[in-house]
Amino acid sequence: MRIAISGTHGSGKSTLIEDFLAAHPEYAHEPEPYEWLDNASVEVDDFLQQLEISVERLRTHPAGANVIAERAPLDFLAYILALMDLRRAPRDCELLASAAELAATAMPHVDLLVVLSDEIEAPADEDPELRAAMHEQLVELVNADPYSLLANTRVIEVAGGRRTRLELVR
Repeated sequence: MRIAISGTHGSGKSTLIEDFLAAHPEYAHEPEPYEWLDNASVEVDDFLQQLEISVERLRTHPAGANVIAERAPLDFLAYILALMDLRRAPRDCELLASAAELAATAMPHVDLLVVLSDEIEAPADEDPELRAAMHEQLVELVNADPYSLLANTRVIEVAGGRRTRLELVR
């Protein structure tokens, strides 16, 4: 099964994946796309580049592959929307349409999207305003699916402590 763990920064994605891989060593791990970049920042262009990497990496895994990805294309679309909502980037409908179209090419390569709650308190230096705005956008993308990205993807929302989260993903 191709699984993507989705959530804002500091929501416990890495911890959940670490626990999942310990219980399921047959799974491959796709790291966060920012790890492929030299200097990722919180700018629209960087999130767009991470979206491109996410799409490229997810598309390499055929149906039936056992892989768990740290982030889904939806994450980067949510970050771009959050930056626009916070007026840290201009609202660019063409860019949004392009990003949504790009995300649509990869979501069929995700069998299960695990959306983490935003209940873990992150340090103040983790940009709580962006963190909250991204989570809000991610939940909206999942619940409303305005770009029809989730037609063939099962979605579960996961909350709770470390053990509970792992049990919900198994």
